[in-house]
Amino acid sequence: MSAQPEHSVVRKVAAIPHTINAIGEALTGEQRARFYGEVLAAEEAVVPAVMRSWWKVAMLAKAPAAERSRANAAAGRNLVSIDDLMTRLEGAGG
Repeated sequence: MSAQPEHSVVRKVAAIPHTINAIGEALTGEQRARFYGEVLAAEEAVVPAVMRSWWKVAMLAKAPAAERSRANAAAGRNLVSIDDLMTRLEGAGG
């Protein structure tokens, strides 16, 4: 008999490359338009911060069970602090 959990708790998601095209392709239509608008309007020094911010949005959308997570958040269940979430995202390649 195995002591392994029936469902793995840790599910790795391949990181989206940190390029404008890859981030844009990973976003939904409305998000993509906002991303390109922000990145195209940004001063040179600000572009990396805009890309990092939208990369995190794209990675969250790609996460397994993202819809269930949104439903839990709307219902106030299984909440994770922003600090914990950002730490997890940065560990995923950001």
